[in-house]
Amino acid sequence: MRERWFGATGRRVPEIAVDGELDLEGALVLDGVDETRLREAHDRGQPVVVRTGSADEVRRALAHPEVASAIVPAEHAELRDLDLTELTYGT
Repeated sequence: MRERWFGATGRRVPEIAVDGELDLEGALVLDGVDETRLREAHDRGQPVVVRTGSADEVRRALAHPEVASAIVPAEHAELRDLDLTELTYGT
């Protein structure tokens, strides 16, 4: 499981997590990528997570280094096992 830093908290979290698995207290939770809000939160050291529902949305969210984790719905828990390298660069 690949992990990322959770803002400036000193904590590492899975880069893809199922909704309800992470404690998101203090995080900016977005329903899509908003570059201005990502940058502002990152500058403050605030963790940023993005809710996603497809492989492409996960890939797009995690293309931003400011995003700590892509949150997937429980009904799409299989997205947790995505191969992001393959999605990004192909086989």
